[in-house]
Amino acid sequence: MVTLERLKEVGVQFARRDVEGIVGCFAEDGVFRNAVGAVPEGESYQGHAAIRAFFTGLFQRTPDVRWDHTAEYVTADRGVTEWRRTATLATGERQEWLGCDLYTFKDGMIVLKDTYIKVVR
Repeated sequence: MVTLERLKEVGVQFARRDVEGIVGCFAEDGVFRNAVGAVPEGESYQGHAAIRAFFTGLFQRTPDVRWDHTAEYVTADRGVTEWRRTATLATGERQEWLGCDLYTFKDGMIVLKDTYIKVVR
């Protein structure tokens, strides 16, 4: 079973933009499913190397990105975070949208983080 405290620990790593801290929250074969991609499930990144590369690139492109949690829930091995994401692109364009992450944990480690967003156009 996952605890709310564990879910909040994961959130701290994202708030710090700590790539190694984020990667360390995932199981070795854990999967991050992005909200966007060429398939309905979104682009998937499996394993520490792929997850590290994704978040390293994201933080380089949007160094001020942040996810302000508005709600957090846990039940059994699942967790949910709801958030408002803000970021500034290199072009100066400001992004802001709402989203949520659906987590599945095993032995306290993330085996799946599935992201959903509402994009403002």
